[in-house]
Amino acid sequence: MPYSKFIARLQAIEGLSEEERRQVAALPSALRQVADGEIVLRQGESASRCVFVVSGFLYQARIVGDRSQILAFHVPGDMPCLHTLLVSPMDADLVGLGPTIVGTVAHSQLKQLLDDSIHLTRAFWRETLIDAAISRQWIARLGAQAALPKVAHLICELAARLEVVGLVKDGCFQMPMTQRHVADACGLSIVHVNRTIQELRHRELIAWEGSEIELLQSDELRRLADFRPDYLS
Repeated sequence: MPYSKFIARLQAIEGLSEEERRQVAALPSALRQVADGEIVLRQGESASRCVFVVSGFLYQARIVGDRSQILAFHVPGDMPCLHTLLVSPMDADLVGLGPTIVGTVAHSQLKQLLDDSIHLTRAFWRETLIDAAISRQWIARLGAQAALPKVAHLICELAARLEVVGLVKDGCFQMPMTQRHVADACGLSIVHVNRTIQELRHRELIAWEGSEIELLQSDELRRLADFRPDYLS
């Protein structure tokens, strides 16, 4: 079912009735495979459909000067351009991260669903508020936090978000981001990111091989990052 992760996410943050879950699952959608680095929606593009992540990952980025700045990572269950229901056009590129499957649903279908349900409107609104809270968290840490806790915080956040949709097992999760992606998200050089990840490994806080990240001492990693997940719910 294409909406299973999205429904799981709404269920976790707001709680849905069986009928509400059925209504979301019944929304007409189209699935699309997205390649690594493929742009799903471009900055400045007016969207007529909302995108949701079925499997894999997306990120949002803007070119600032001579480099890319990643503004957000999106995991299965996210609907990253929900704001385009009311605010258009896109203010950043939406890009595939590794092999990804996305679904799209027409704005008109979503608006009809939300017009008919106050509680679903609240759930979707809460989702956009959480996106905004994540953005504020990133802004605060981008300018005020040192590299080591900043990268640790990113890892903790991704693990927490993936756990909500059942994609963390024994402290391990799949995330095909490279050191370049981390650098572009955290405002660091690749050399600095490499040293930071090596330090996290040296402290035996994480293991990171290929696209698999394992939290070896999750409590200690959260303390280092000053990670408090309340903004995610």
